[in-house]
Amino acid sequence: MDLTAAGVRIAVIGVGNDYRHDDGVGWTVVAGLAQRRQQRPLPHDVTFVCTDGDPGRLISAWEDAHLAIVVDAAHARPARPGHVHRLRIDNGLPRSPRQGTSSHGFALGDTFRLAHTLERLPAELLVYAVEAADTSLGTGLSPLVAAAVEPLIQRITEDLVRGAAAGQ
Repeated sequence: MDLTAAGVRIAVIGVGNDYRHDDGVGWTVVAGLAQRRQQRPLPHDVTFVCTDGDPGRLISAWEDAHLAIVVDAAHARPARPGHVHRLRIDNGLPRSPRQGTSSHGFALGDTFRLAHTLERLPAELLVYAVEAADTSLGTGLSPLVAAAVEPLIQRITEDLVRGAAAGQ
């Protein structure tokens, strides 16, 4: 991808469901970043998207991006609610377990592999997976996940500044 011809595009994608408690963390982080953009400048070529994890919508959200940052809730054992995992996705695509750890119908790892096969991955893909405590029906984040939001917004802000600088 020739970034000088196409321009640098950065996509921040929140995956989840606001009506399943901690599964809404991706949307909460994206909303926080959009609000931060109003308070202080972020790179101008950043787009913010919230999606339910549908593979087509997710791939469309990062298509033609130099950098895509995906934020989603995750289940882990043993659970450490609020713990954030930062993953760089490249040719070493993650394997999805047979019994998915996603609350979505299609695991993110499967979406990455599909996009890879279709040659529709962004130049750089970062995933922030926030360990969830509660994905039952209802609104609002659990206290430990809510406490992870602001530090994660700051961390992604730093990624955005580095990503924009790297694309110039």
